[in-house]
This record gives sequence, structure tokens and C-alpha cells, in this order.
Amino acid sequence: MINLMYKEVNMNLPIEFKSKMKKLLSKNEYNEFIDSFDKDYFVGIRVNRLKISVEEFKKITPFELKEIPWTKDGFYIDSTLSPGKHPYYYAGLYYIQEPSAMFPVCVLNVSPGEKILDLCSAPGGKAVQVASDMEGKGLLFVNDTNKTRIKALVKNVELFGLKNTIVLNEEPDNLSVKFDSYFDKILVDAPCSGEGMFRKDKEAVKSWENYNSAKCIKIQKSILRAASRMLKPGGKIVYSTCTFAPEENECIIAQFLSINPEFELINIEKIFNIDSGNPKWADGVHEVTKTARLWPHKINGEGHFTALISKKNFSIDNSNCMNNINEKNRSFRITSLTEKELSQVNVFIEKNLNLKLDGYIYKIGDNLYHLDYMLPNLDNLKVVKFGLYLGKIERNIYIPSHTFIISLSYNNFRNRILLESSSDDVNKYLKGETLIIDKENGFYGVFVDNYILGSAKCIDGTLKNMYPKGWRKQN
Repeated sequence: MINLMYKEVNMNLPIEFKSKMKKLLSKNEYNEFIDSFDKDYFVGIRVNRLKISVEEFKKITPFELKEIPWTKDGFYIDSTLSPGKHPYYYAGLYYIQEPSAMFPVCVLNVSPGEKILDLCSAPGGKAVQVASDMEGKGLLFVNDTNKTRIKALVKNVELFGLKNTIVLNEEPDNLSVKFDSYFDKILVDAPCSGEGMFRKDKEAVKSWENYNSAKCIKIQKSILRAASRMLKPGGKIVYSTCTFAPEENECIIAQFLSINPEFELINIEKIFNIDSGNPKWADGVHEVTKTARLWPHKINGEGHFTALISKKNFSIDNSNCMNNINEKNRSFRITSLTEKELSQVNVFIEKNLNLKLDGYIYKIGDNLYHLDYMLPNLDNLKVVKFGLYLGKIERNIYIPSHTFIISLSYNNFRNRILLESSSDDVNKYLKGETLIIDKENGFYGVFVDNYILGSAKCIDGTLKNMYPKGWRKQN
């Protein structure tokens, strides 16, 4: 039988936290709530539909799966396994994510072709989920203010094959000046006191006293205010937290609506034992019953709050908006490729790949980037990366990037090395080791069970491993 949960018992919760929850909940519910912290937490993975369909993943998965009810691609798995060590993870076929954390993007209901902003994105789990729903069409902006966490965000953007994505390291207020009424949908997974993660993450318990609601509320209001300015009329914002605190949830939403009459709440369907927001915790504002609460004693997941906010339709003149996509971008010092440089890229593709690059190729220094759409004006913003990093021009020779290679699929390669997920060779490759192989000299895509892992060059029967050092498997 599948073991869905990781054993974690006898949790020491802060006394102040328990006292607050005792005031909010009835006696019976409080007891059930507190008991849930001595129970096991749930482990989930979400299939990356940019690289594999759910149906195909079910055929090859090494895990026993149980569907997470509020998603179309999320599954509970046995917590005694190590999904982060399997070669399929290195192939970007699934993202490891807490089940309740998958709910906000489901509520956002993204469509292909839209312009989406994930405003507090790191480490990028929800961004990968958004990108799957976009199906490679449209523009996805992902942002985080934390310079340390942005590194994990970039890696996940690259590993999971996000192409039409712009990664920013900016304050929300700065973005709101640039992107007035620009986005179709915005995800605000707001920094919060993290009470909903107490069962799963011991560090959340330790940091609660230093980073509690009083410090979060001001940040949350500021972020939501900036997001509201960037949303198109008719657009939608999902505001979510992983805390139980009403002052960070219902109260934030009630206050936002009271001072922004051009916005309204959309009801989130309450199924799978998901609760409504409580108007008693928001000065009796009945509208907050349209929000959703996920409680650990009622669902198979951790604590989460989600609100869906819509901007009412009205006419707006944004002809002078700074985000006009036809403006020349100056801050990047983008230059055009010379005919010789473009020829080098085409020679590599024609020799090694079955591929045609449509869209736009941008050059910054020696680095090349590809985007299906014209790059928006990003002047004076801290841009970490944009689009698909194609590689470099060094000494007039094009060198493809690992990011470019792993964005491709089986049929894109002329030469392939096929490894089985259970083989020693696949682990050797992921560790950066040299392999001996009977192949002709040339450039190869390296695959695990037909899914791309990276590339290599074969020279006289020796495989020169091109898997990047910073990504290599440690054990």
C-alpha cells in the first residue's frame, strides 16, 4: 500500500500561535486542527506538461501515484522515496511541490497566449505550473526581490523548459511604473508568516517569532497595491498565502476591496473539503466567503489561503504606456547578429538538429537569446534573464547552451545517445563522468528513456560529457 505521508510527530508549536488559533476556532475544530500537526505531511509531484503529457508520465513513472483532487497534473507519492534523485527529475519531467501549493495556479486558470506575471516567484514551482498551462504561448514574467532565491528560480526556469519567460529581480512598485495595465493575470503568492508550513518545515516554526504577521502585513498590502496597477481591465489576480492568520488573509482582501471599488471578488468553488473565508475575521465583510481556505485537518495537504480578484472592465488609454512592445530596448545594449554569426548558428542547427528557430534572436555581448515575441521595453529594470538562452559566440564559433539543448525533444536531434533510467551510465552522465561508447564522432543529445538530459561530444569512442558542473548529481 502506498505510504502517502512523511512521519513527523510531537511537534512543538509556539504557545502564542496555539492561543491565537484557540480564539479563532471552535473547541472541536481546534482539537482536530492541533492534532493534525502530530500527523504525517503529504508529498506531491506535478507533471511538467511542457515536456511530457500526464498520460505518458503515468506509463513510465517509477512511483505509485494518487491524484491530488484540485489539479489535473498533480499526484501524491510515497514519501519514503527520493523523487529529487531520479533521472526523470533531472530531465524536468516533474516538479516536487507541496499539494496545497498547487491550488492557487489552478484558481488563476491561465490560458495560452496571455501575458502573465508571477510577482513573488522564487523558487519557481508555481511559475512552472503557470507555464504548463500557457503551453508555450504568450509571455510569462517571473519576479522575486530576493537575490539569493532568484538563483533557484532561474535554474527551475531552465530545467523545466520555460522559453517565453522573463526573469526579474525588482521591487513590485518599480514594475508597476513600467507595466501599467499590462498583464492579463497576476499571481501574488505573498510573503507571509508561514503558519501553514509548520507541519512540513521546522524552520517555519523557528522563524515565526521573528517574521510574524505584523511584519508581513505592510509588505502584503504594498505588493497587492502594485499588482492592481499592473492588471488590465477584465484581468484577474490570485492572492495567496501559506498562513492561517486572518490579518494576512481575509483582512487584507477586505481592506483592499474597500479602497479599490474597481475590483471585485470572484467565488472559488468549495469542493474537496475546501472551506470558505470567514467574514467574522474581517469585520463582517461577507464578500470574503468567496475566498478559499485549505486546512490540514480537512484536506490531504498543508494550510493555504487563496482569493481570486477581478478588475472590472472600463475604458483606459494606455497608448503612452512605457511597456509598448515596439519601443527600442536601450538598457541591455542589444546588438544585431552579423551575417557570419547568424550563419554559425544555422550551421550548427542544420548539422545537428531538426529545428527551425522562428521569432527573434537577441545578442547581448557574446550571448544569444531567443524569444517568440518581440522583447518588451525593460529599461531600468534588473533583468536576470529573458527568453531562451541559446549560447555564445566565441571566436566566431557558436557554442550552444545547456539551457537550449534541454529545451528540445527527441525528434529535434539527428544524433542521440539513449540511456535507461535504471542504468549505471545515466548516473555517471549526471555526475559529469566520461563514458566509453561505440558511436561515430559528433555532437549528440543524451536521453533517459527518450527524454532529454543534456548533450555530449563523441571523440574516438569517448563521450565528452557536457552536463554543466553546477547541475551535476552528487550521489
